[in-house]
Amino acid sequence: MEKRTLGRTGHESSVVTFGTAGIGRVTQDVADKAIQLILDHGVNHIDIAPSYGEAMERMAPWMPDIRNQVFLGSKTRFRTRDEAWADIESIMKRLNVESFDLFQLHSVIDMDALDQVTAPGGALEALVEMREQGLTKWLGITGHGPYAPSTHLEGLNRFDFDTIMFPVNAAMFRSTEYRQDAEALLAKANARNLGIQTIKMIARGGWGDGERDASTWYDPHRDQGPIDRALWWLLSQQMHTAPSAGDVNILPKVLDAAERFSPLSAEEQEAVIDSQSPPLPHPALAIPG
Repeated sequence: MEKRTLGRTGHESSVVTFGTAGIGRVTQDVADKAIQLILDHGVNHIDIAPSYGEAMERMAPWMPDIRNQVFLGSKTRFRTRDEAWADIESIMKRLNVESFDLFQLHSVIDMDALDQVTAPGGALEALVEMREQGLTKWLGITGHGPYAPSTHLEGLNRFDFDTIMFPVNAAMFRSTEYRQDAEALLAKANARNLGIQTIKMIARGGWGDGERDASTWYDPHRDQGPIDRALWWLLSQQMHTAPSAGDVNILPKVLDAAERFSPLSAEEQEAVIDSQSPPLPHPALAIPG
């Protein structure tokens, strides 16, 4: 699998990160098979958070053996310094680790959230203290939803984050406003040599009131052909790595697509965007109907 330098961190990350949300609600046996699968495919970057069910408990038995082989990124959704510190200590215990490569402010989706985490006594202070104490090397910001790019653009004005993580996918680029904001953020991040992580790689729309046949909170592409096109489009953008979709049943198809990737031309990329036809819109992801 191709590897790309994760900006100023210097880490050569596999273009697909193991998005551990997919193992948060499965048995240890199922999780073990998924973890072994990603290792067999050369994935060397792990994204995990306390809100991902029991993902930390599923990963914990593996960490003593693989910790030095992977780039480990985690995050906190708490907004104050003290709450964030309590969360950080809990994460370390649950995951059975003593430090991280990257620690991030999680789900900073709008200006209200950004104001909270960057205020005096906000969660950002805890992350800075983590770095000073050697508990993490790099600091980042994550978010999802229609306002994530514009929020993160402002976040970069307030603090020199090392990485960003936000949604980029072909279905969302059907929205002119979202595309403009996302492209502006990608340009700024590349100019600053930030590590760029992109989420919701194969989202195609929303669930509506129908039954869900996948564990993702959006309606994903499920078949190999559409997954190929969506992922190859994404990997043709100016980004570095993309956390895998949060469903272990889809994971093998994502890994297969990543290993067969070759860049799409500008014309091919536009064709992929034009081909997206969401069965239902997903306003929370800026996916129009």
